[in-house]
Amino acid sequence: MNTNHDAANADPRGGKVSLVSAGPGDLELLTIKAARTLATADVLMLDDLVDPQIVSLAPLARVIRVGKRGGCRSTPQAFICRLMRRYAQRGAHVVRVKGGDALLFGRAGEEIGFLRKSGIEVVIVNGISSGFAAAAALGVSLTHRDHCRGVTFVTAHAQDHSEPDWAALAATGTTLAIYMGMDRLESLSAALLMHLPAHTPAAVVQAASQPEEARLLTTLGRLAADARHAGLGSPGVILIGAALAEAAAPALQPSLLLAEAYG
Repeated sequence: MNTNHDAANADPRGGKVSLVSAGPGDLELLTIKAARTLATADVLMLDDLVDPQIVSLAPLARVIRVGKRGGCRSTPQAFICRLMRRYAQRGAHVVRVKGGDALLFGRAGEEIGFLRKSGIEVVIVNGISSGFAAAAALGVSLTHRDHCRGVTFVTAHAQDHSEPDWAALAATGTTLAIYMGMDRLESLSAALLMHLPAHTPAAVVQAASQPEEARLLTTLGRLAADARHAGLGSPGVILIGAALAEAAAPALQPSLLLAEAYG
């Protein structure tokens, strides 16, 4: 970061933008820093998947909803960036609230770059990503020294609509935490089955940490069929890998999870 450039172009009226990570949905999973930042907001810009009750933590803020959800009509990213700049240049504290952690598949890089080029101070407040919330819902660690050497976070929804290199990802031997993949569950499962055994543990957690949370624990070979049977969809996180074999039992047996998902 060019700190001299940022300082030279900083807005003299003190406007700034805070990128606040709202976590997976449960407001109790907000960090103390996030809550303190929200309390000082002049303008609150909310993503679509953020719990609407979060506005209670920003009582003085003007609330602007800038929903962005795959497959649905969304607020254009360029418009969001310009809106943040406009209010910050007027001296306001703009709090841009993103679901999960802002730095993971949240387009934070685009927003940070745009604001810095405009000479606007950017503060980043980390949060809990939905991948971690999904693992917690299953009662399982994403890493395990007996099963895998790491975790790989990947999005199945690329801007150019291309598929990830599933062969390379399977070869890592890590737990795969796949975001924005529910609409491609059939194709990604088929691709991974070319490189991983059908009995590889797999799971889907929909709306992790939220009241409507639904969990499915199965195998890679049955993943697409079981998820379809259970009616699971977005927002959902897909977890695949040997570490999932340690998921809590018996509460998380496949039949019980499917029954829970059916509601």
